[in-house]
Amino acid sequence: MKVQQSKRNLFCFGLISLMFSKRGISFDMKANKNTTGLIFDNIFLDPIHDEPHPETPKRLQLAWEKLQSHPGFDNSIVHLPVKKISDEMVTMIHSEDHLEQISSRYSSNIVTIARSAVGGVIAACDYVHQNEVQNAFVAARPPGHHARNYGREEGFCFFNNIAIATKYLQNVLKYERILIVDWDYHHGDGTEFFFYDDPTVLFFSLHDWHSYPGTGDPARKGEGEGYGYNINVHLNCGATDNDLRESLVEKLLPAAEKFQPDFVLISAGFDSRKDDLLGCFNFSDSGFYDATKIVLDIAKKHANGKIVSLLEGGYYPEGVANGVRAHLTSLSDNK
Repeated sequence: MKVQQSKRNLFCFGLISLMFSKRGISFDMKANKNTTGLIFDNIFLDPIHDEPHPETPKRLQLAWEKLQSHPGFDNSIVHLPVKKISDEMVTMIHSEDHLEQISSRYSSNIVTIARSAVGGVIAACDYVHQNEVQNAFVAARPPGHHARNYGREEGFCFFNNIAIATKYLQNVLKYERILIVDWDYHHGDGTEFFFYDDPTVLFFSLHDWHSYPGTGDPARKGEGEGYGYNINVHLNCGATDNDLRESLVEKLLPAAEKFQPDFVLISAGFDSRKDDLLGCFNFSDSGFYDATKIVLDIAKKHANGKIVSLLEGGYYPEGVANGVRAHLTSLSDNK
């Protein structure tokens, strides 16, 4: 299956370009249960690191610059704002010491950007839960899936956005079983850390085990009551779209069928895309489109289509722009 460059999708892309514009974001479009939410804020275009650095605002800025060449829009993708979060939301997953050290070690602007990324995924969960949109993508930075409780940045991550969202879904919105699918080139070691013994969270990560952070051994399957709910899939450097699809179909689908999630989350890293600066997989935009549809089908079967996706890695700005476009197109096309 390939991404179709249809007139309908060109309309979608034009809307996305408006969403990424620093000159103003329109809120005129009305969200409904048949739309895909795009959560984005201009704060995600603020710098965190001194240039040159892989984790740069260009990861999102170039997406806007490429997408603005597609004029027009339709009602399939709608921009929605982030929400402010409390310390209590962060400490649903992180220790108070981690929060305090992050807040004191880094500038207030960096902390605000990192907290806004959490606010983006919390907002997305609320919008999907309330049926304001069918599904949602959070175009935020910095990423989060490496963050544990070390009180410092880990792999460009300050707070574990996807893990906080998982606890929010369970503790506040009262979902019982959460599926997390992580296709970032790098293993989501922080996410694994928080849910390694938890049978209410199925964590599925495909990655290059031999890359940073050196975790993600397929032999690690969870512990205690959580044994069997942690699935690590190692793919070799040079892995293709077929490897991506086969991993999802042969390993994720049977596990998800048994688990029957109430809600689905995606750690959508695009450093697994070909040509990335920090990865060596050869996934294409077509591969991401197909992967998104496979996960969407799980959500439609078990979770009434409720799915929230969050940007993780991706350090070749043009690749991120194209990967995000394919991912959003699939989220919108396959509701």
